Amino acid sequence: MKKKNTAGAILAMMFVFLSACTDQEGTHEVLGSNAAGQNAEKEPVSEKSGSADRVYEGMLQEPAVCGQKNTYDTLNVATYITKVDDTYFLADCYHDQVLYHDNITDPIGQWSVLTDDVHHAHTIASDGTMFVVDDTENNRLMVYQKTADGYVHTQTLENIGMRPHYVQYDAQRQVFLAWSSITGEMYLVKRAKEPQSNGIYPLYVDRILKLDELYGVYVRSFTILEDGIYFVSGHNNQKIITAAVNEAGDGLDILGVYDVADRIAGMVQLTKIGGFYYITVSTDNQENQDAATIIRTDSLEKLAKGEYEDIYAQFGLAGGTPYYITEVEGRYFMAHHRTPENIVVFDVRDDQIENVEILY
Repeated sequence: MKKKNTAGAILAMMFVFLSACTDQEGTHEVLGSNAAGQNAEKEPVSEKSGSADRVYEGMLQEPAVCGQKNTYDTLNVATYITKVDDTYFLADCYHDQVLYHDNITDPIGQWSVLTDDVHHAHTIASDGTMFVVDDTENNRLMVYQKTADGYVHTQTLENIGMRPHYVQYDAQRQVFLAWSSITGEMYLVKRAKEPQSNGIYPLYVDRILKLDELYGVYVRSFTILEDGIYFVSGHNNQKIITAAVNEAGDGLDILGVYDVADRIAGMVQLTKIGGFYYITVSTDNQENQDAATIIRTDSLEKLAKGEYEDIYAQFGLAGGTPYYITEVEGRYFMAHHRTPENIVVFDVRDDQIENVEILY
């Protein structure tokens, strides 16, 4: 691993990141949280903000109501599942839709559709009121709001880099983080302090942070831990990169680089559970999906030598692709595709995987 900064510098840079996003103080947390009539005309909306006018792009003239029933009995490339308040949300990626439901026991055909006006949406994030979906192949973010009448499509944010692939909500900093998977850009999206007269909150891109080293590299996700922002390896760079916001607050500085073995180069996500880094892998460095697996290691420095534990078989799975992992009420949910087992839930106790269940 090559290091660029001391531990003190890391903490300083992370403090800059926190203060750049909001005036509030606190410990940084990133929380995964994540229709018919959506062709209503969109136009900029201007709102007074102090002495200046802020223009909100992509607002629908009339919010479009969501909620039609899912017409599919199965999932097609599930990529993400999370729970917000009392509702579950699920990205049914290759069916080009995001679903929601109040439980995970009913058949998938009983779920409702938040949106089917997307092309390969991978994740959804929420602050409890606003919901942001990455519309990956259309290079945009779709925005929804929970209202007294249900969920409505309120806004579309266009030109979000190239193939935005991962969106999360940082509750402590009150900002959505959207990752452009090809251009090495992190879009920081904020909610207006006050709603419009119709009760709808606009969102706006506050700033864009760039990591030049990842331009042109297919990176599927990021993870913010105490010591930095972790960007998983792409098949064409074969490196996990850790970074932090620079002192100017307008870019990302590299803190560390961890080379990875050829077979695990095309990573999906890194998450820390207990004493291990758990990493889902989609392909090798040649984009071969037969290399898909899930591994764990207690040190990222071991990955270059292929020193890691392949734990895929512990889930009773074979031949598929483990994707994003989320924590919901103390249990771990893993989206999974290329086999009939699409949503896997499990526990981790004392670094042991237990109670594996297939939900869908």
